[in-house]
Amino acid sequence: HRCGLPREIAIELFQTFVIRGLIRQHLASNIGIAKSKIREKEPIVWEILQEVMQGHPVLLNRAPTLHRLGIQAFQPVLVEGRAICLHPLVCKGFNADFDGDQMAVHVPLSLEAHAEARL
Repeated sequence: HRCGLPREIAIELFQTFVIRGLIRQHLASNIGIAKSKIREKEPIVWEILQEVMQGHPVLLNRAPTLHRLGIQAFQPVLVEGRAICLHPLVCKGFNADFDGDQMAVHVPLSLEAHAEARL
């Protein structure tokens, strides 16, 4: 399962991981410089974000969560625009349509949460 995450949402969700990546690759010497590179939307930021997203599933939730299909795990993919992209066949589980519904995006942090999201 994949979902498309807009760049603005993805960089906000994975900002700490991108900062760590910039510092580890010696592209920034401290957190402040890394944050400024993210603010300026330098091309290397998007490359690091792509790498980070490959190893992190996200959870999509549409309120109200009435049954277990109301929250589902997906592998995120960067997309242009401002809308979360979903395959139409998963919309029924969320009781979602395409008239402006809002969804929450969560990033599982612990190893246990990662394992559960991958099941």
